[in-house]
Amino acid sequence: MHASTSAKNQEARLSALQTEIDTLQLALGEHEDPEKIVKNHIKLLHQYNEAKDATQILIGRLATLKETTVRQIHDDLGLDGAD
Repeated sequence: MHASTSAKNQEARLSALQTEIDTLQLALGEHEDPEKIVKNHIKLLHQYNEAKDATQILIGRLATLKETTVRQIHDDLGLDGAD
């Protein structure tokens, strides 16, 4: 901390940070490994992206077969840009 910060303020800040750490650890789970959780999330995101890419390929082919645009297929299926 900065030298100009009083010892009392430093202690209060440290206490607040420790409380935040304890709260986050409780939400995470006492014996959970954060690195393992992050690796699992990355794996799930990779699977999601593969499925999304495959879906977009199929939508592109459907658009070609129907002789329309991918945008029109998205509209017909009720998909927005976030999907």
